Amino acid sequence: MRHGWMMAGLLATGFCLTGFAVGAEQPPIRSERENFRIEVVAAGLEHPWSVAFLPDGRYLVMERPGRLRVIDADGRLDPRPVAGIPAVSARGQGGLLDVVLHPGFAGNGWVYLSYAGAGEGGVGTEVLRGRWVSDRAGNRLVDVQVIYRQWPKSDGGVHFGSRLVFDRAGLLHVTQGDRGEMARAQRLDDLAGKLVRLHDDGGIPADNPWRGVAGARPEIFSVGHRSMQGAALHPVTGELWTHEHGPQGGDEINVARIGRNYGWPVITFGVNYGIGTKIGVGTQREGLEQPLHQWTPSIAPSGMAFYTGDRFPGWRGNLFVGALKFQMLVRLELDGERVVREERLLTGREGRIRDVRQGPDGLLYLLTDASNGKLLRLVPVSTP
Repeated sequence: MRHGWMMAGLLATGFCLTGFAVGAEQPPIRSERENFRIEVVAAGLEHPWSVAFLPDGRYLVMERPGRLRVIDADGRLDPRPVAGIPAVSARGQGGLLDVVLHPGFAGNGWVYLSYAGAGEGGVGTEVLRGRWVSDRAGNRLVDVQVIYRQWPKSDGGVHFGSRLVFDRAGLLHVTQGDRGEMARAQRLDDLAGKLVRLHDDGGIPADNPWRGVAGARPEIFSVGHRSMQGAALHPVTGELWTHEHGPQGGDEINVARIGRNYGWPVITFGVNYGIGTKIGVGTQREGLEQPLHQWTPSIAPSGMAFYTGDRFPGWRGNLFVGALKFQMLVRLELDGERVVREERLLTGREGRIRDVRQGPDGLLYLLTDASNGKLLRLVPVSTP
C-alpha cells in the first residue's frame, strides 16, 4: 500500500516512473562524436517499413500490412491511407516494403513502391510506380503501373528484400532475397537472390551483364544474395552499397558491382540455425566476393544511410545501419571501403529499427518496427 501512495504522489507532482518531470527535456544521448536527443515525429504506425520525404515537408510512410500513409510537417498522421495502392500479400515478412520518389519527382510525380505480390505460383517481390496526386479529395496514386515482377513466384513468407535506389544515371536498383530457398540465389534463370537494375519504366539497361545470355534473366545486376534489406549510394563514388541478412551469423555489407557474385549460399560467415553446421564450402572461394564488413553474431540489419549533412559534423561520411536484433542503430566510420570503427547506439531503447534515412533538413530519421511504430528523428544537442 505504501508503494501505491508513493507512486500516486510522484504522478501528482509531475514525475514519471523514469524519474524525469513530465514535459521536461531529458538529458542528451551521448555518442563518441555527437550528442543528440530523440524526437517523436509521429506514432501509431503499424509495422512501418520505409519513409520518403515529399518536397512540401510531408512524409510518406509504408506500413507493411498494405497501407501508404501521409504525415504532415507537424507530425499529424492522416487517418486516410493513400488511395490507389493495390492489394499486397501481407504475410510473414511480406507486404508493402520500400517507397522512393523518382529523381525527377518535381516534374513527373512518380512514386515507386516495392512489395510482396501474389500471382501464379505464389508470391514474389514486385515494384510499381504511380503518379502522386494530392488535393481536396485526398492523397492518391494514379496511372499505377507494375514495372517489375520477381519470377518465378513461390510459397513461403520470408526473404523478399527489398530496397529501391536510383543511381546517378537514373537507373533503378531493386534489392531482393532468395525467398528462403538458398539455391535460387545462384541460378541465372531465377530472379530470387538477385540485385536487379532497371530503367525507370521497367525496361532493361543495355549494359546489364546477363542481357543477351541464353537462359539468363536480363534484369540481373549481381547474384548470390540472401536477403538485402538495406541499400544506399556512396556520396563520393556514387556506387551502391548494400547489406543483407546472413543465417546464424554472417550479416554482410557489400559494394554492389556489375556482374559480381556475392557467394550465397556457396560461401558465408554464418552457419545453419540451431545446429551450427557449415553452409557451403566455407567463408571464401575464388571468384566470389568477400563482404566489406560482416557481423557475427548477427544484428539483423535493416535500413541504411550515409550521413552527408551539416547538423552532425562529427558524423559526416559515416554509414548508419538499423538493426532489428539488439534494437539499435549502428554507426560505422569508414576509410574508403574499410570499416575502421563501429559504435552501437540506442541499444534496447526504441525497439527494432527498420529504416534509416537522412532527411532534407540534415537530420537522421528512424522507423521502429512495431504494431505501434514510430517515426523518430535525431536532433543535435549542444552540451557544455
